[in-house]
Amino acid sequence: MYRQGDVLIVPVEEGAVPPRVAELAVRARDARGRMVLALGEVTGHAHAVVGPGALRRESGPFGASWLHLPEGGRVVHEEHAAIPLPRGWYRVVRQREYVPGAVRVVAD
Repeated sequence: MYRQGDVLIVPVEEGAVPPRVAELAVRARDARGRMVLALGEVTGHAHAVVGPGALRRESGPFGASWLHLPEGGRVVHEEHAAIPLPRGWYRVVRQREYVPGAVRVVAD
């Protein structure tokens, strides 16, 4: 597993990727050509992946993201060290927090 700030990246065997993932739309890259996993609402900084591949996201505030890196890649962020990722499939999970009466995705 890999963690950068409030983003957890979990390797998934190709055979364990749910078939529904193939039906999810590929997310567009940002203006810098990165696949953005999480964008900081306050700072504008992003946890993003650089390299060839595709990012697909399930709907809803707690929907998982699925990252496919056929050649590997790097997770980058303006305030964290880069993390190299080997080629393969990953499930991306955003950290959640409890506030009285609700659960929400952590805001950066």
